[in-house]
Amino acid sequence: MILQVLVEGNGSSRTVILNRPSVLNALNTPMLNKLHKLYKSWEDNPNIAFVVMKGSGRAFCSGGDIVSFYDMIRKGNIEECKEFFSTLYEFIYFLSTYKKPQVAVLDGVTMGGGAGVAIPETFRVATDKTVFATPETLVGLHPDAGASFHLSRLPGEFLGLTGSKLNGAEMIACGLATHYSHSQNVLAIEESLNNLITNDPCVIESCIHNLSDLNHLDKNSVFRRMKTINKCFSLDTVEEIIEALEREAAKTHDPWCYSMLKNLKNASPLSLKVSLRSVSPFKIREGRFQTLDQCLIREYRLTSRVVSCQISSDFCEGVRARMVDKDFAPKWNPPSLEHISYDMVDEYFSPLGAFESELELSTRKPEPFHEQIRI
Repeated sequence: MILQVLVEGNGSSRTVILNRPSVLNALNTPMLNKLHKLYKSWEDNPNIAFVVMKGSGRAFCSGGDIVSFYDMIRKGNIEECKEFFSTLYEFIYFLSTYKKPQVAVLDGVTMGGGAGVAIPETFRVATDKTVFATPETLVGLHPDAGASFHLSRLPGEFLGLTGSKLNGAEMIACGLATHYSHSQNVLAIEESLNNLITNDPCVIESCIHNLSDLNHLDKNSVFRRMKTINKCFSLDTVEEIIEALEREAAKTHDPWCYSMLKNLKNASPLSLKVSLRSVSPFKIREGRFQTLDQCLIREYRLTSRVVSCQISSDFCEGVRARMVDKDFAPKWNPPSLEHISYDMVDEYFSPLGAFESELELSTRKPEPFHEQIRI
């Protein structure tokens, strides 16, 4: 049997390796339980100074194993599916309050829940192979795993609604990563970290910094288009955002605008409306002025309703279309933005019913070095 979580290190640090390379290290509940158990034991062990997390193969972590969630829902195992998300969100909160420094090596695909477990870590090393995205709206979900916390502090509407990808240099530019390295130099960073015998975040940071590389934004980087992003994606509704992009495309004929419009029109209309409310730092401000734990509790409400198909079955339809049948022709319900009422969106955000459990997070105070690296 192949172990899905590997551990290396016998000195003053531990390296945990997500080991499902055939599915880009997608997370499942047993993996999360194992990770939480390991991290808890290391937190209590005075001989372990800090922890490193990385992935095997060409990914750090692609997020949750959504095909398995699709199968659970189809078989009626809704509670099992909810258990994954509650376990994931609890682990993310645990990482955000961890009492020892952590390093995430993002040498490859880092998406969805994979980004969720990486961003709370003290140091995040991006590389030339890093691909970051929150593509949940394309499968009928919403940016979760803490995404409503960090995206609301960035041009989050753009990233959360379109599922656009960022490379390693772009992650540095917007604060999602703390250091940049060429992939070929990652091993040297890991070996240098293995030789440290301190839990001092400043020493760990210096170790990574000394082996980091300069990074430059490509001339075609999305961050060269911040004026357009701010003009179009700061609007109050999805309809207004689309109209603004259409005007910009007609005026400039910029292929990027057409690409963003295509992504928006391929996404679940209901997911777009829910996601905009969740990640927007402007009118609604659900995530902008909330703490991470408050965001996770709210995200769990949204996710519980998504996987229980109480309001819409878009999540199952999105996974079917993109990951199972791969016909890329989802039949969204409701089929368009104009069919979605304010009450429908409000229902996602309302407290769970009497026979449903809200997400409960144990109160833990973040360490000072965690506060310093918040986006």
